[in-house]
Amino acid sequence: MSAKNIIGLLGKKIGMTQIFDSEGLVVPVTAIALGENIVTEKMTKETHGYTAVQVGGFPVKDKHVTKPVKGMFAKKQIQALKPLKEFRLDDTSAYNVGEALKPEEIFKEGMLIDVRGRSIGKGFQGTIKRYNHGRGPMAHGSKFHRSMGSIGAGTTPGRVYKGVHMPGDMGNENVCARKLTVVRVDAEKKLLLVRGGIPGSEGGLVVISPSKTTWNATTKK
Repeated sequence: MSAKNIIGLLGKKIGMTQIFDSEGLVVPVTAIALGENIVTEKMTKETHGYTAVQVGGFPVKDKHVTKPVKGMFAKKQIQALKPLKEFRLDDTSAYNVGEALKPEEIFKEGMLIDVRGRSIGKGFQGTIKRYNHGRGPMAHGSKFHRSMGSIGAGTTPGRVYKGVHMPGDMGNENVCARKLTVVRVDAEKKLLLVRGGIPGSEGGLVVISPSKTTWNATTKK
């Protein structure tokens, strides 16, 4: 079974805190508020050319979705949800449209997960902060402090190669934090505590799914 057959959940980053484990040690965790995670549609090979399950995250007002999407939810008698995320699955028979995914059935304490989100934007930055470049001497006589230095040779090749590290916008891009440990799953409060930090700012949308390592270990048993 391939790694694409992994279904996940949608949530929002609440923020970081700390808890104590059974040995009394402090564990830094990130709290994630899970959405409704209702199955809104099932893709089939006959209709769409592939098999997948579409999951809706958080309830929104009808005015916040387009008319076609609003009609789709009305036809299936489901409250409007945002965002919508597809998970490719070879077998979708276990999922029914209108049913909510249960976090306790997907995540277990101690398992490894991947969290995908949008990183915090840091604006226009130089190469020292953006790519961890070194700087020049900071003495009074030096005229090279935080400049980027040479960007290539002169006559040959007579141009700048693609991919040269230069100043530019930093952050605000899709990031995946892999192999994070689930510390606690609270199905009643729809909370997920993950060890360490995750991408994005507070209130940012994230997609949580079992990591490839965990999935392979489970399927080989």
